[in-house]
Amino acid sequence: MTQLLAQTLCPAGTWDTANDQCALSYDARFLRRKVIETAAGARVLVDLPKTTSLAHGDALEVEGGTLIEIIAAPEELLKVTGANLVQLAWHIGNRHTPCQIEADHLLIQNDPVIGHMLEHLGAKVTPIECAFTPEGGAYGHGRTHSHEHGNTAHDHDHAHSHDHAH
Repeated sequence: MTQLLAQTLCPAGTWDTANDQCALSYDARFLRRKVIETAAGARVLVDLPKTTSLAHGDALEVEGGTLIEIIAAPEELLKVTGANLVQLAWHIGNRHTPCQIEADHLLIQNDPVIGHMLEHLGAKVTPIECAFTPEGGAYGHGRTHSHEHGNTAHDHDHAHSHDHAH
């Protein structure tokens, strides 16, 4: 089987027609160099210049100009509901946990520890299987390999930000 090469990302809204699709989980959509398999069975080596968070609706361009649409695959998530959704979202964000925010619920990856913490805060937590497309966050796409954010807006002047004894 021949392997195609994709080195160009076309963000959602910038392209018209895709020839194929590839459904990837949230974690699998965070990549730089990886072989993926499309719905039609094609093998594609994705080789991007830097680690990138692919969004639902983005497309990868392979040699010859063919486009492969990226689909957010259904995965095991926790649906979080409760009267205090804003507070619950804050606690989720405070733990650097990706969160999809909807009008009446939050979606997070199936993390039992976070789930129990939210239940203690009054949330109803229900396992669910659906696509996961969390918020990008204030720091670009909000995706990092660790809590090292590099030189971003996250680098506050700590000498002043924690000195409340004026």
